[in-house]
Amino acid sequence: MSLADAVLVCLWVGLTCYALLAGADFGAGAWDLVAGSATRGARQRDLIEHSIGPVWEANHVWLVFVLVVLWTGFPPAFAAIASTLYIPLTGVALGVIARGAAFAFRKNVQAFAHRRLFGAAFASSSVLTPFFLGTVAGGIASGRVPPGLAQGDVLGSWVNPTSLLAGVLAVGICAYLAAVYLCADAVRAAQHDLAEAFRRRALGTGLVVGAVALVGIAVLRADAPLLFAGLTGRALPVVAASAAAGLASLWLLITRHFRLVRITAALAVTTVLWAWAVAQFPLLLVPSLSIDNAAAGQPTLRAMLISLVAGAVVLVPSLAWLFWLFQQHPQQAGYPHSGGDQRTS
Repeated sequence: MSLADAVLVCLWVGLTCYALLAGADFGAGAWDLVAGSATRGARQRDLIEHSIGPVWEANHVWLVFVLVVLWTGFPPAFAAIASTLYIPLTGVALGVIARGAAFAFRKNVQAFAHRRLFGAAFASSSVLTPFFLGTVAGGIASGRVPPGLAQGDVLGSWVNPTSLLAGVLAVGICAYLAAVYLCADAVRAAQHDLAEAFRRRALGTGLVVGAVALVGIAVLRADAPLLFAGLTGRALPVVAASAAAGLASLWLLITRHFRLVRITAALAVTTVLWAWAVAQFPLLLVPSLSIDNAAAGQPTLRAMLISLVAGAVVLVPSLAWLFWLFQQHPQQAGYPHSGGDQRTS
């Protein structure tokens, strides 16, 4: 493995962490959007706020990580992506800002109209942001971002069948992850009726995402033949692993194994991302920019790898401690106990 490959692996690990962690945060905002009226949806929104409140800012560290590694390690690719896909990337930036501000302000205002306004901003941006992220991924994967500054179509690069498919899948995957994670959070907070509600939502969303993915096969075959060939060629075992993890997740939801399904659901999403990486390797931008040609100089890559390893020694244990600490003693958040048993493992 070359230094460039090693840096790219680190980048993809960061992208995976962002999809799994911030993706669930976005999905929780989507469920906030459809929770119902202020009275009927109050308990769902309280659970969502308790689940993502301490970690949503930390989860965005991974987005910064991905951007910095791409910018420093592969500057030609960063320049091409940023200059061609600046419209959806601007949408992502505005969505992240609006979502974070609205989430913070909603908890600190008293007027019902203001809470409703900030709540709507938080929820709607939680849907639009992953959609824009998906269109960016679709534009890159379908080969619509050529090397060079602003060489691609600023509209066609992200408004196309593959990008729209990726955007819809991104929203669905985020909602699915959030529903899966919230099942276990609800059980831990003794909110068993909410656990059942989110279980049904996870099952429904999982089936819809699976159906969209199946339809997407035809879309990719017609609109992104190189990506389709890679996914059905060298990346086929990874795609099969994703499908198997998805089916296992549905079964675990049916049987109410809420802790185990977090693992299989995360695995299903992870393998989707890595199937894309395997299908496109060794190209960074389809169809002509390879990883080696896009990489920075060897001294830069070497220094970056050293700094990434050193940073991981500090960051990973800190984040693990944050998540572990937050999972303890959920009753301190003020959730009432409810009766009944719920199988969790």
